[in-house]
Amino acid sequence: MSLTVLITGAAGSVGRALVRRLGERADVRVIATDVHPPPEPASGEACILDVQDPALADRLREHSVDVVVHLAAILSPPQEMSLETLRAIEVDGTRNVIEACLAAGVGRFVYTSSGAAYGYSPDNGPLLDEDAPLRGDAAFPYSHHKRLIEEMLARYRQDRPELSQAVFRVSTVLGVGVHSPITRMLERPVVLGLRGVDTPFCFVWDEDVVEALEAAVRGDAAGVWNLTGDGVMTLREAARGLGRPFLAVPEGVLRSALAALHKRGWTENTPEQTAFLRYRPVLDNARLKAEFGFVPSKSTREVFDLYRSHRA
Repeated sequence: MSLTVLITGAAGSVGRALVRRLGERADVRVIATDVHPPPEPASGEACILDVQDPALADRLREHSVDVVVHLAAILSPPQEMSLETLRAIEVDGTRNVIEACLAAGVGRFVYTSSGAAYGYSPDNGPLLDEDAPLRGDAAFPYSHHKRLIEEMLARYRQDRPELSQAVFRVSTVLGVGVHSPITRMLERPVVLGLRGVDTPFCFVWDEDVVEALEAAVRGDAAGVWNLTGDGVMTLREAARGLGRPFLAVPEGVLRSALAALHKRGWTENTPEQTAFLRYRPVLDNARLKAEFGFVPSKSTREVFDLYRSHRA
């Protein structure tokens, strides 16, 4: 049986790779969409589409879409973008996609959430499984929006079970063509950390993310899974691996500096955001392997080594 798959956020690095992979499958037709020009799939079409478009359900009906893969998100919003606009795009936009799926009779919804949904809290355990509470708060808009979206998706799972959901809480993605706030932090001339804090990271290779998404598109497993490679690396280890100096400063000093810079409009970061370095969520991928049946091909350290070899 052939599948028609609509992908939002198809112009991003993961989106482009997924369009390419699915487009190569003889039994899959891809509709690649984004607010920026998306790549042309080998089988299907590409079009400009806003996730807030009220006519989205009509588009889904027009193409007889079977599966929607919702990748659209804003990791680094423009400084002039208001929080209200950002929330409208990410949270309300996701609601619009879900409602369109329900109105058009789409049977399956695949979503890339984030480990950031767990938040940056002193109450986080050393290893978080999918039952851990989601604590993303307003100090971190991306984290907060992922939390709000996941809470919304949970309500839809309960109230509208006819739309099967596969949700991945993705850790930090690294890959040859991946550029993100994390890669920018790692590639600065000096990598800044907190004194006395390990700041652990778990990484996942972008090709593993794409493979897991394809498995979700072609399968029928429903649930929520952490998607990450095995193990962790500290920020200091990552800096050393890239040949960058690592400067560990007292948290109070960094908070004061951020307060002064933010007041002058020189950074969008606020003092509260030092929690990003102090309370990193580390993801447990046991259920991904046991329940979803997917084993990432690369561990956190192997992912980092591949990333380093292409960035050197």
